[in-house]
Parts: sequence; structure tokens; C-alpha cells
Amino acid sequence: MKHESRAPFSSAEYQRRLVKTRAAMAERGIDVLFVEDPSNMAWLTGYDGWSFYVHQGVLIFHDADPVWWGRGQDANGALRTVWMGEENVRGYADNFVQSTERHAMQDLAELIRARGYGTKRVGVEMENYYFSAKAYVTLLAELPDADLVDATALVNWQRTVKSDDEIGFMRKAARISEKIVDGIIERVEPGLPKNELVAEIMRDALRGVDDDWGDYASIVPLLPSGTDAAAPHLTWDGKPFETGAATFYEIAGCYRRYHAPFCRTVFLGKPPDHILRAEAALVEGLEAGLEAARAGNRACDVANALAAPLERAGIERGARAGYPIGLSYPPDWGERTISFRAEDETVLEPGMTFHFMPGLWMENWGLEITESILIRSDGAAETLCHRPRKLFVKD
Repeated sequence: MKHESRAPFSSAEYQRRLVKTRAAMAERGIDVLFVEDPSNMAWLTGYDGWSFYVHQGVLIFHDADPVWWGRGQDANGALRTVWMGEENVRGYADNFVQSTERHAMQDLAELIRARGYGTKRVGVEMENYYFSAKAYVTLLAELPDADLVDATALVNWQRTVKSDDEIGFMRKAARISEKIVDGIIERVEPGLPKNELVAEIMRDALRGVDDDWGDYASIVPLLPSGTDAAAPHLTWDGKPFETGAATFYEIAGCYRRYHAPFCRTVFLGKPPDHILRAEAALVEGLEAGLEAARAGNRACDVANALAAPLERAGIERGARAGYPIGLSYPPDWGERTISFRAEDETVLEPGMTFHFMPGLWMENWGLEITESILIRSDGAAETLCHRPRKLFVKD
């Protein structure tokens, strides 16, 4: 039975992506590329499923369509989501799953040998959440005559400049982000248990806006309060919000796996002077960074523009101030390539999208005001979300 693909983009768009990827492969002398990162899998083939807890991937060839490879029961999901035909979907037996006696990479090696690449140069994403040390050593043992080379981020770098269709998806995600933040500001109040607010955040995120339904974000809502806001990656508990504390909310609307991260901070009560001074410096730095985020400038130019007002206010940041965003799966919504930091001299290009994320995490307080941005062909960066760039105060 033939299934109609639900891949979200046109055939021409996927072919454009393959051309870019194959050119990068050729530059590194890679004969076949094994892609296990689910974000890269989806970008190249359309595959979409919660199956990244087992080994799966896509083989990219120079002269043939990609082959999706994964757990046998997930092959049905591939048939329904990838743009390739059934002959390019390969499932492995279930006794490979979480076994101590055999490994799924043995099946992959057999497939690579059968396609004539057992003695070729094979690229693998070594630095990756989903490709384990055991996977690598198994491939080494099973492909003794092949040359396994590191292809970490090869595909990620091809994703940095977004197509018009991708930007359209991110604009939809940004409308969902705005809805989430509006709901937070409206609902948060002293005494409200934190988990109850998170439940409403999730409701707004998944209901989406109009006909644009919400997908699950690659990171859960982060919302530490008071002194806990010094720690940027805490989630939530059931304790009530309290007067006299700031809470930052790091969230992202998501549409068809495309994200628009967006952070705002709410203070319940009267903010102390040091928070207000930090707000002023941070907003000034954000505005300067947005002006610097222009095609032809460098990633470090954005970081340096942000840093100047903060330094004048006596605030030191030890973290990068932004990273590329777009299509992603848990546990991260970043693309793991460019960073807004002083030593990154990557030249910005039109169509690049970033989370400009200059969070402040001090010894006993924190403040986040951030923007998802698009590098335009002319002028300063465009912010995808449109909400006041300030600390929100509720008495």
C-alpha cells in the first residue's frame, strides 16, 4: 500500500538542500554521509517522529536518493513523512533495540556494504546527542576497510540560511510565542502555583494561533524565580509565585518543528534599583546588537555591540549571546554552529535566523529579555516577535 508523504516542503526544496549537502560532502572527500541527528534527518527528508531514542539515520549519496534507516516499527512513520519512495526506507529487526548481544550499527554496516561503500570514505556525526560511543566503535569493527571521518555539523552548516518557506514557518512559530508570553503576563500573580501556569503555557503553545497548530518545543518552559533565576536552566515546581521576585520565562512557539524562542521577565511587586539598572543596560545592548546584526557584519560584532552598554553598567557576562535557530528536536532548539561571542568571526548572511539571547544570570538574580531575529538583505535585523522589549512589572 502506497502512503502519501506528509513532508512539509516541495520536492524542489529538498533537492536544493541535497545539492548543498553533497557539495559539502565533496569538499571533504566524503563518499557517503550517515546523518543521525533527527533535525538534519528531517531537513533532508521530511522524517518526523518521536523515535530518536533508538538508533536511526539517513544515508546521503552523491548519485542516488537518500535512504532512511531505522527501527522496523518506525519505518511506517518514515513511509508517511519522507519524500522518498518505499524502496528508500529500510527498517531493522527489533532484536537490535537496546540489546547487549548485538547493535543496530551492525545492520547499518551491512546496508553500507550492500550499497558498495564498505571500502569508501564514510562521514558520521561524531559530536551528536544521538550517536553513541558504542555506535562508533561498532561501525569501526563492522567496516574495517572503510575510512570513517568526522562530519559533525556538516549538514547543520547548510541549514544556516533559511528558505522563504522556512522563514514562513518561523513567523507562524513567532505568533505562537507572542500568544504564550501574553498569556504569562496576564495570568501570573502571587499565590499561583508555578505548575498551573506551566499547564497554561503548554495549552497556548499546542493550540497555536488560528489554523497554525502548535508543535512541541525542543526545550520545556524554563522559569526560575528570585535567587533561582541565577541558574538559567531550571524548570518548575508546584510552589506559588511570590511578591518581590522576578521570574524569567524562556519559551518558544513551534510550528512543524520550526522554533521562535522568546524570553521576557516579570517582576511581581516593586523592582529594586539594581534590576531596573540592569534592565536599562540590557535593553540598550539589545538595541545596539540588533543594529549590528546586518548582512556583511560578523557574529562577534553583535556580541561586542551588546557588551558595551553592559560593561558601562558594571555587568559582566560569561556566556555567548545568541545562536542559530530553526528546525529542531529535543533536547535543544539551537543549530550548534554560529555563536554570538567575541571570537566568532562568521559573516552574517541574509536569511540567517538567530535567538539573540543575552540573558543575565548574576549571583542571586537573573533577567532575560531576548529576541528571535532574521538577518535581512538590507538594514538591521528583523525581530520575529513583536512585544515590548522591557521588564514587565505587576504590582
